[in-house]
Amino acid sequence: MLETFLSPLYVSLKTVLTATVITFFLGLAAARWMSGYTGKLKSIIDGIFLLPLVLPPTVVGFGLLLLFGKNGPFGKILELLGTTIIFSWPATVIAAVIVSFPLMYMSARGGFEQVDINIENAARTLGAGEWRIFWTVTLPLSWPSIMAATVLAFARALGEFGATLMLAGNIPGKTTTIPVAIYFKIQAGHMGEAFLLTLIVLAFAFVSLALLAYWKNKANNKGEGITLAGN
Repeated sequence: MLETFLSPLYVSLKTVLTATVITFFLGLAAARWMSGYTGKLKSIIDGIFLLPLVLPPTVVGFGLLLLFGKNGPFGKILELLGTTIIFSWPATVIAAVIVSFPLMYMSARGGFEQVDINIENAARTLGAGEWRIFWTVTLPLSWPSIMAATVLAFARALGEFGATLMLAGNIPGKTTTIPVAIYFKIQAGHMGEAFLLTLIVLAFAFVSLALLAYWKNKANNKGEGITLAGN
């Protein structure tokens, strides 16, 4: 009975934490690049980055199957290397990264765009390079927004179901995350176990919302402080 809860919880936490770290750096890099990009393809690239946010999870999962399946471009490369992604634990991470990336990207980009350009220009006049400006000026000023984005990405990755089921399947102890476990518990008529797993997800969701509210307040206060300083 205990293993019924610990196994999906362990798989979910391992998946979500790994996916959140990957999404954090990918989202920061994409957001920083797009916040300064003014090319003609900006709207198209932005749309591609945000596409998983509006697509049904099953469509995202089907797209990942096309990419990582035996006949897919990545699948063929992996086959040459003697490995595969389908129905493996890394597949749960990939699905979680894809669906959580838009939230990280969108929120982080909003934080970067709220930073006063005059502050960055002042650092440039003092001889600071772009890399140093990013780490010492832009990132600290937008940190509350970035933390809120990270919490959103974590919560979205934790609740991922459709893409995970299609790409990783339901292998107990390996790819069975909490949402997948809840679905199959209900299918099997184990409503009590499904209810307890649901309570676990609700607890994580509640903590995530509390953290999100905290960092949003920090971001608002930071924004007011920057405005006052500019005045």
